[in-house]
Amino acid sequence: MLRRLYDWTLSLAARPSAPYALALVSFSESSFFPVPPDVMLVPMMLARPDKAWSYALICTISSVLGGIFGYVIGLALYDSIGSWLFQLYGLNESAETFRHAYAEYGHWVILLKGLTPIPYKLVTITSGFAGYHLGWFILLSVITRGARFFLVALLMSRFGPRIKSIIDNNFNLVAALAIIAIVGGFVAFKYMF
Repeated sequence: MLRRLYDWTLSLAARPSAPYALALVSFSESSFFPVPPDVMLVPMMLARPDKAWSYALICTISSVLGGIFGYVIGLALYDSIGSWLFQLYGLNESAETFRHAYAEYGHWVILLKGLTPIPYKLVTITSGFAGYHLGWFILLSVITRGARFFLVALLMSRFGPRIKSIIDNNFNLVAALAIIAIVGGFVAFKYMF
């Protein structure tokens, strides 16, 4: 099933709607969707290395906009939607501790967690819930999300054919490692705070 999704994503890169689909996934992942945009971003960059940098820009902008939406969920709707999302991921107990960490480490929390497999939506919702300064949140989100997606673009533009060959020849292993990283991000978030 994952192989078909990978092949479909590679074929999607040739379609005019590809950037819109990537933007939608990136926006959604920053506020409520559990799958990171890298699942689409990497295959699209492999299929169209000439567009790697524009795909990174699309991911950065839409991720920050989605992060602002996640921030609003945390700020205005935590008691209903935000709490439900944390409960869905089994992280209700961690939310309060994470919120208090903002008092001392807010800048570092956003910068570091935006680069890791820890789900960014949890950072965005909690930032709103904690009442973290919106201007700083946006600036730090642009830095951390941009660094993440442009690093992927750099790797794909420099080593794309070799990476594609590795993925094609070891797809099951690569898919398993990606799933472990995603699940590990949720687990790390739950036990870090």
